[in-house]
Amino acid sequence: MTDEEQKEKIIELAEDTSVTEETPNTEETSPLDATAADDNGEINFNLSFKPGEIVERSIVDEMKSNYLDYSMSVIVSRALPEVKDGLKPSQRRILVAMNDLALTPSAHYRKCAKIAGDTSGNYHPHGEAVIYPTLVKLAQDFSTRYLLIDGQGNFGSIDGDTAAAMRYTEARMGKITMDLLRDLGKGTVTFVPNYDGTRLEPSVLPAAFPNVLANGGDGIAVGMATKMPPHNLRELINALQAMIKLGNSWEGNAVYNQLRRDKESKEIIPRTLNSKPEDYLENYVDTNDLEYPIKIKELREKIATENNSLYPEFKSEITPLDLIEIIPGPDFPTGGTIYDQNEILNAYATGRGRILQRAKATIVEGNQGRFNIVITEIPFQVNKAHMIEKMADLVKEKKLEGIADIRDESSREGMRVVIVLKRESQPKAVLNKLYKYTEMQKVFNANMIALVDQQPKTLPLKRILELFISFRITVTIRRYEFDLAEARFRAHILEGLLKALDMLDEVIATIRGSKTQETAKTNLMDKFKFTEVQAQAILDMQLRRLAALEKMKLQNEYNELQENIKTYNDILENPARILEIISTDLDEVKEKYGDDRRSKVVKGKVNEISEEDMVASEDMLVTITHTGYIKRLTPDTYKAQKRGGKGVSGGDTKEGDFIEHAFLCNTHDELLLFTNKGKVFNLRIFEIPEYGRTAKGLPLVNLVQLEPEEIITSVLTRDPKGKIKEQQTSGETIAYKYFLMVTEKGIIKKTELS
Repeated sequence: MTDEEQKEKIIELAEDTSVTEETPNTEETSPLDATAADDNGEINFNLSFKPGEIVERSIVDEMKSNYLDYSMSVIVSRALPEVKDGLKPSQRRILVAMNDLALTPSAHYRKCAKIAGDTSGNYHPHGEAVIYPTLVKLAQDFSTRYLLIDGQGNFGSIDGDTAAAMRYTEARMGKITMDLLRDLGKGTVTFVPNYDGTRLEPSVLPAAFPNVLANGGDGIAVGMATKMPPHNLRELINALQAMIKLGNSWEGNAVYNQLRRDKESKEIIPRTLNSKPEDYLENYVDTNDLEYPIKIKELREKIATENNSLYPEFKSEITPLDLIEIIPGPDFPTGGTIYDQNEILNAYATGRGRILQRAKATIVEGNQGRFNIVITEIPFQVNKAHMIEKMADLVKEKKLEGIADIRDESSREGMRVVIVLKRESQPKAVLNKLYKYTEMQKVFNANMIALVDQQPKTLPLKRILELFISFRITVTIRRYEFDLAEARFRAHILEGLLKALDMLDEVIATIRGSKTQETAKTNLMDKFKFTEVQAQAILDMQLRRLAALEKMKLQNEYNELQENIKTYNDILENPARILEIISTDLDEVKEKYGDDRRSKVVKGKVNEISEEDMVASEDMLVTITHTGYIKRLTPDTYKAQKRGGKGVSGGDTKEGDFIEHAFLCNTHDELLLFTNKGKVFNLRIFEIPEYGRTAKGLPLVNLVQLEPEEIITSVLTRDPKGKIKEQQTSGETIAYKYFLMVTEKGIIKKTELS
């Protein structure tokens, strides 16, 4: 369709669609009236169908079209949060239903079954069994950073326990939720019909704080998934205020102001604002818009649309580096420690990244010379019971050694998991293995996707904050437009009442002399030049009340309204005032709900601590017997004796066995064990169990995989740098340079050791 044809079609539609009341067209039309299939089976939008006509279409095309519709439905209407209020449709509808029930933070709790039922019946037709888990999550302090629902009863636990049935639990809105709903009734957001057209629901909540970042969220759509980390509200508001100081918000302001001037020049009597948002928003559709008639028709059919192009778009000169100084990283409800701020910066700059979390654990000295590892915070979205179960399994499988007992001592006061270590255990080495093999260390894969004007987009941190401020500018403008229109309308009525008081006897006589109310209204308008609105206000008041009105009281109210009107106009015409009000609103939220950070952020990367780092550097004596028993012990075990001493036993061995290899080394050294099969095994000294002087030791086959009849023929020691250590024999120091091997059949080989 050419531009001229499109304009002609719009003109035709404009002739059929008026902003005044008209008789609706009750003639039924087919949804396929504008389309038909051509000879190739393709849809031709220039043809028309007749009722009952069969249209042939490729099943491939039909599947593509239907799957695309399904995908977009899941993306837009189910899985992804809206960037403006941070809520998915199911979450928003629960809060709207609770608002309808007046479940404010000061109200009595109501059964969750009632809330879920009203949500399902009025807004979200997917059944209470689907709605209730969403409600529960909004009330769990380990799932939601700032609780939107205040629950009473069993709402589950961090151990994976499910919530009690909804007939047992009760809920009301959290305190912070009231700031999500603030100014909802002032035309600040658009409303759309609910699923059955019986009522309207907000397309988004006004949201006085950036809930999309404060509480984060996750969701799986078709072909995409979002995973938004939660943040500290105080830091978010500080960042928003810093952006406002470095912002340029008034892009598109000229269009907006011209529209306001055009509207005001046409209106003599301000429009009465009511609960129908389409009546209000109709004033703010650009009359020069080619689609103006279509948009007005949609508004009249209660399909209210956002007109963000008429409002300023916020842009800031702040950089991601500036932002990360204010917001060092996410702030998870379960606390923990976050590492590597460079990776966090990458996630904030691109909208995608890996955020490494670790549990908060401390090593404390326990009873009987043992050490305990005490865990008080765990990574976000980790099931504590499963984590402990995994630890126990690793201990049973001997992949995690040195643990004597694991106790969960968590209570109402907080989380506390105690890991009791064995006496000979190295606490730091055990803790390092816990981080490595369990969910005490976990990566949060941030993928910050949200809906922007009904389109899914991957958003950097700065862009999310800019979009939120743009939204708050729109909300603030609409709020003051609403207040201005109401003040003007009330002032207009007061002008009529004050005028009536100046000629009260004549007005009362005119009313009494009229046979009907319509006649009285006409007489008042004709005789005293009242407007229809003023005449109706006078007639709506009883005569005795009209006579009892105090002129001074009305005059004071009128003067106050004039001051308010002046203030509202000044605000709406001054970008700096708008931003100042937004900043003040944010200060109020910060004062009420701002709290300290729960998750600690470490700028550097996690130090991958090796097991050697966890073991103290100590001299050791290692012995290997002829039959393959190995042990290590400290040289202090053997005390120097004076002349004539009897000596001490070097170790007990079984009958026929004797010590074949003995050497001094360090716990950080490594043994090279050569066998009669031509193999070499490496064994770290600290991996060899430490025994007492009289113990036989551990069979070597438990540490290296020796075959039957395979024995150790030679042993060398290598330091951590890979250098073969010198050996002392009969007071002489031998520095090995070569390794010489000779086989039973006379094959000889010399290998340089360096």
